[in-house]
Amino acid sequence: MTRMSGISFLVDERGHKTAVMIDLKRYGRVWEDFYDTLLATSRKGEPRESLDEVSRRLKLRKPADG
Repeated sequence: MTRMSGISFLVDERGHKTAVMIDLKRYGRVWEDFYDTLLATSRKGEPRESLDEVSRRLKLRKPADG
């Protein structure tokens, strides 16, 4: 297996990988993309709103006191 600098795996007592540590200075941009994908996947079953519904709801909101 090829090792990558800045990435380390944590393993359990059987040697199975259980977690990963990523150097965010080096791979922060990739991590953000990975995290966004995980977040989107976790929300897959949630109800959705169309862009028209969101726009309509935002237009009905009272402007904040400024």
